[in-house]
Amino acid sequence: MNSDPGPGLIELVTQLYKAFHKRTSEELLGMRMRQYMALAKVRDHAGISQQELAEIMLLDSNAVVLLLNELEDLDYSLRRRDPEDRRRHTVELTDAGRQALVRAEKGRAGIED
Repeated sequence: MNSDPGPGLIELVTQLYKAFHKRTSEELLGMRMRQYMALAKVRDHAGISQQELAEIMLLDSNAVVLLLNELEDLDYSLRRRDPEDRRRHTVELTDAGRQALVRAEKGRAGIED
């Protein structure tokens, strides 16, 4: 009788991540994976703050600032100061960011197929 339980959940998720990451390229998405993930989070969480984005993406605040700088340089997102809390910045997609995200999702769908 075989008592080997096989690969565990963490191992399977890691293998899936590696396989997906290998097949995903900047050319396919039209942007880097981290940029794609940030844009998708901003789209899915309207009014998300810069700090909330950092927490959701498991990144430190400085990394998110750099990432948002890149996205703003590409005209994919913008930050606005929250009128109710001047210390808080919310992140929004621009029209160009929405269009870029749609193109990236078409590329991602091809990978998943």
